[in-house]
Amino acid sequence: MNKLVITSATVVGKSQPLSAHDLARACNAEVEWVVQLVEVGIVNADGRQPEQWCFYSMDLQRALHARKLEHDFGASLDAVALILDLSQEVRRLKARLRTLGATE
Repeated sequence: MNKLVITSATVVGKSQPLSAHDLARACNAEVEWVVQLVEVGIVNADGRQPEQWCFYSMDLQRALHARKLEHDFGASLDAVALILDLSQEVRRLKARLRTLGATE
């Protein structure tokens, strides 16, 4: 049996950022969830209202990772924020060790 799969892609960049609605849709979530991401610091947003917010590829990556952690482990967004920040710090420190010539 043949299945038809239709996919679409959106380019995210400085000239084409995502709105809060776009980010929510990409994560199969509601805009209120994106508001919570901003409140706990998982993604950053400029402006006071969600309608003014712009998100970029790094924000999309973090939001998708947050959604996966929430789903797979039942983690709260506060816990997800901590996990993402610690993961980012570990990657930064490993990169620093590589530049200093240390091995893992």
